[in-house]
Amino acid sequence: MGRVTERRRTLRIRDGAVSSRPDTLVAEEPLEIRLNGRPLAITMRTPGDDFALAAGFLVSEGVIAEQDEVQSIVYCAGATAEGVNTYNVVDVKLAPGVPVPDITLERNVYTTSSCGLCGKASLDAVRTTTRHPVADAPPVRITPDLLSALPDRLRASQRVFDRTGGLHAAGLFSEEGELLDVREDVGRHNAVDKLVGRALTDGRLPLSRAVLLVSGRASFELAQKAVMAGIPVLAAVSAPSSLAVDLAAETGLTLVGFLRGPSMNVYAGEHRIALEATARQG
Repeated sequence: MGRVTERRRTLRIRDGAVSSRPDTLVAEEPLEIRLNGRPLAITMRTPGDDFALAAGFLVSEGVIAEQDEVQSIVYCAGATAEGVNTYNVVDVKLAPGVPVPDITLERNVYTTSSCGLCGKASLDAVRTTTRHPVADAPPVRITPDLLSALPDRLRASQRVFDRTGGLHAAGLFSEEGELLDVREDVGRHNAVDKLVGRALTDGRLPLSRAVLLVSGRASFELAQKAVMAGIPVLAAVSAPSSLAVDLAAETGLTLVGFLRGPSMNVYAGEHRIALEATARQG
């Protein structure tokens, strides 16, 4: 079954009937990300796509923005006192000449599977570090009908969710609605990092003609990750946070929330939503 899922005994109670049976759960393990051999961050994640996760995390932190800025990504052997490789420690080595950020205790942080790296000092932290400004991206126009079809397409691709019911998903779509990539993880921010990291290693950044759809809410961290990857449209099936809306307005990101069937709220960047055939009300 692999490390993505694990089996645990559970006591089932259904309409007063009690039974015991194994249940399939999504795996959650820590991943330590090192930069040039030095610890940078620890995140709780679903094992798999770890190299993409590390690369995407570094994109979101403004450390890298191009494929050729990474020399190698490897698992660290001997991660335990016994010299065992746990496959829970990844070291990213930057290419010669790529500036290495100052790794301080302030940056050496722990992230949970639910929130990502919290506490960015200000919106300026994103606006001044992205090398793929979404405001400068090629013009992209998305119809409400196209957006409304994306959640079902994403859900149909969530293979591990079908077995566990416990994973977030992030999907990358073309402006025509084609599903380009999908990643699942116990943390929604990890799922996005895995998408962005895969795009980086494939030489596809910036994702300036793509739509990012997330299965939960749209937090500041997710809006930040979209901006850092040059993604012009972020849609979520649930609510955005106020800071995510502020960031979207500041950077030119199109932010859509409560995307459920034909209903949705556009919180910022409505110039990318093709409303010619849609009646405006209110």
